[in-house]
Amino acid sequence: MNWRRWAAIGLTGAAAIAAISLFPRTDNDARPRNQIAKLSVPKPAEEQQLKQNMLRRDVTATERLYRLDAKGHLRTLASDFAQAPSGKLPNSARELQKDHKQFQAIFWYDAENRQEKQFRRADFRPDPAVKEQLDTYVSYARKALNKAKSYESPVFPAKQPKYFVSAEPAKTGKKGVIAIMDAGILSRVEEHQHKNLRLIPYPKEGKFKVESVHADTLRDITVKTGHDNEKASHYYENEIVVTFDKKPAPQEMRRIEKDISGSMTRKLNHTYIFRSETMDMKQLKRYFQKKWRPKYIEPHYLYLTNEFGGGFWDGGLFNNDASTGMQEDTPVIPNDLLFSEYQWNLPVTETNRGWKLSKGSNDVIVGIVDTGVDLKHPDLQGRLLKGYNVINPDKAPTDDVGHGTHVAGIISANVNNGEGIAGMMWGGKILPVKALDKSGSGTTYSVAQGIIWATDHGAKVINMSLGNYADAQFLHEAIKYAYNHDVVLIAATGNDNTERPGYPAAYPEVLSVSATDFNLKKASFSNYGDYIDVMAPGESIASTYPDNQYAALSGTSMASPHVAALAALIRSINPDLKNTEVMDIIRKNVIDLGDAGRDKYYGYGQIDVYSALQAAGGGNAPLQFWPQSIQRKMDRVIDQNK
Repeated sequence: MNWRRWAAIGLTGAAAIAAISLFPRTDNDARPRNQIAKLSVPKPAEEQQLKQNMLRRDVTATERLYRLDAKGHLRTLASDFAQAPSGKLPNSARELQKDHKQFQAIFWYDAENRQEKQFRRADFRPDPAVKEQLDTYVSYARKALNKAKSYESPVFPAKQPKYFVSAEPAKTGKKGVIAIMDAGILSRVEEHQHKNLRLIPYPKEGKFKVESVHADTLRDITVKTGHDNEKASHYYENEIVVTFDKKPAPQEMRRIEKDISGSMTRKLNHTYIFRSETMDMKQLKRYFQKKWRPKYIEPHYLYLTNEFGGGFWDGGLFNNDASTGMQEDTPVIPNDLLFSEYQWNLPVTETNRGWKLSKGSNDVIVGIVDTGVDLKHPDLQGRLLKGYNVINPDKAPTDDVGHGTHVAGIISANVNNGEGIAGMMWGGKILPVKALDKSGSGTTYSVAQGIIWATDHGAKVINMSLGNYADAQFLHEAIKYAYNHDVVLIAATGNDNTERPGYPAAYPEVLSVSATDFNLKKASFSNYGDYIDVMAPGESIASTYPDNQYAALSGTSMASPHVAALAALIRSINPDLKNTEVMDIIRKNVIDLGDAGRDKYYGYGQIDVYSALQAAGGGNAPLQFWPQSIQRKMDRVIDQNK
């Protein structure tokens, strides 16, 4: 079924209007998919304006998601209120506030009996100017409930939005629930996307002794604007990564540390990171080249987010047997609150149809090397494994940025639970690996260690929504380690609208992902080039966000997890496939965009979940991999009889 027909099945007119207003269509939709007009790459000033527009769209979409989610919770509270025995209030308001900090105050309001009960958070202390506005909007909410109507205020104060007021009536009588909502998520998303879309220099030079070099020449470069990021690679100015042919002896290590007036901060196999109190990176490099002649030396680069069986849940496959009689043109429509109005990205990739072939297996683990994950988010409960914090190994991999939580939700937020969004997988497990710190950046070491740790702890797919324009050999060794252990590696290409290869996406062992918009065109911010493999949706993608919230974000960081989820679905439907075979299936079963075949703007095309899962073969090996599959099964039988 063509994805555009999906909207006609199971959607209300209001939902269609909301989606169209958020993602405006153009006349280009009438063209065949492989006949889209040739791209003209925006100039820096135009690109900056396009990114500003995208940022405003993300903030607006996040506000809509936020209001709709709040409305759903308030309706539930209003129902509890109406059904409670006379004179007794339910505990649901307090329970909601425990895990949803955004509900600053909740009012049970009963006009008929002239009763009102307030539940305020202890830390809710608005300043006097804001309190006056709060009182005004709460009075409007009471008047609406007197008429058995819903109410929503604008966000306020106007210049720096902090709150909005929302109210939902009970089904009977002049009573209902009023909530004062913290709107801080809007400023968090705005700050997040300023970095993610490279609208500002990121990270700031000088912080933690960070410097920048030109990605090609390694000459010093000063990053003054967000656009300068496309030429820059960031590194720690007083650190160096050194790989020796053989490990230095203890007395040699003492000599090195004395010579550089510093210490060895971390090591992994034969690779060491040294930090000096007196020498910069160039001086360190000259020292090691002259005195020790190591295998290779490179700066300690920073990697940034690229955001613009058994029973039902016990590890068995979620496959629908052909005998169920489901018709091909009837996609699965989940009941998740935000799905119908905001998750355009799932039908456009044929994910709903793909669910009839595989919904995922809990035997397949997806590693997310990122900023960590909100471990208490209700829409991720049951999906998360213990994980690892590379930045601080003594702590849990908790997300203090929001990026990793958003990536995790795209892959595996709980589906059909009546709350929030739907992930691409109903089954499957997420292995959160925190390799990026609270600034959203991480080092060569932290990212490499995160990849190796995820590989050693069972990840069959690893998503890396991060990157740098410098080719770091240390990182490449970690990539090859995972690849040689049969892991499918997926990475985002970057948000600088440049043809310059970004790493790790440009490594041959990695499936590189760029972003499309709602009209199946290259997203204005998305990187491009001959190394691009496939495209996936990356504009205003709705997903989970810390503190039990939801946000719409843009970036190739949002495109990459779509492909990681597809790889996991393929490995669920056919566990015998090797990583190279999974990657080939994804590349060969796409919606062809741009010039026929592979091109530098769209790679092979946008992922097609249904076609890829069909090609994966279900219970049987796909025809092109049949000999290899049979050989592997024979080898297993022989091994079992030894």
